[in-house]
Amino acid sequence: MSVYRVLDKLEAYIREGTWLPAGYRILSEERLVEFIEKMRATLPEEVGRAKVITKDHERMLRVAQEKAQALVDEASSKHEELLDQSEIVQRARRTADAVLRDAQERAQKVREGADHYASSVLGEMEARLSGALGAVRKGRETLAPSATVGSTGALADAAAKSKRAAVDGDVAPDVAPIEGETAALETVKS
Repeated sequence: MSVYRVLDKLEAYIREGTWLPAGYRILSEERLVEFIEKMRATLPEEVGRAKVITKDHERMLRVAQEKAQALVDEASSKHEELLDQSEIVQRARRTADAVLRDAQERAQKVREGADHYASSVLGEMEARLSGALGAVRKGRETLAPSATVGSTGALADAAAKSKRAAVDGDVAPDVAPIEGETAALETVKS
């Protein structure tokens, strides 16, 4: 039986007691002592339960606090780990961007260098070809009047000019002289 139940019975007994004038009631001493003894008997049991509940409550609070602290620690470490990963990713992106920019700059420089080299080679080839073309035109011009006029002097002049042009570097050294030019040179030499 609980203390509260004993108290409820005591209260009911007091209300059932006989009334006296001046607001007093008559109650049995034995009955009151019986209720007090029941309260004493029940009280240690209730106090023991309260102590157990208090101990359990404190233990449960301690366990809950430990779990909460463990969760906070774990969340904190996960947060730091995610931040580290985020920083690593950002650093990797920055490095990749720098490498890409560097590669693009190098590719642009190589492209510009190749364009410059190709332009200079083509210019040199154009100069050589124009010199060779000029020599071919002069040779044809000298051959055309010599066939009609038959003058070896004009042919000799053209051959000399062509030879001078080859020596001066106007004509590429690997360009072979035209057959008519060789014949004209042989005629001049003899």
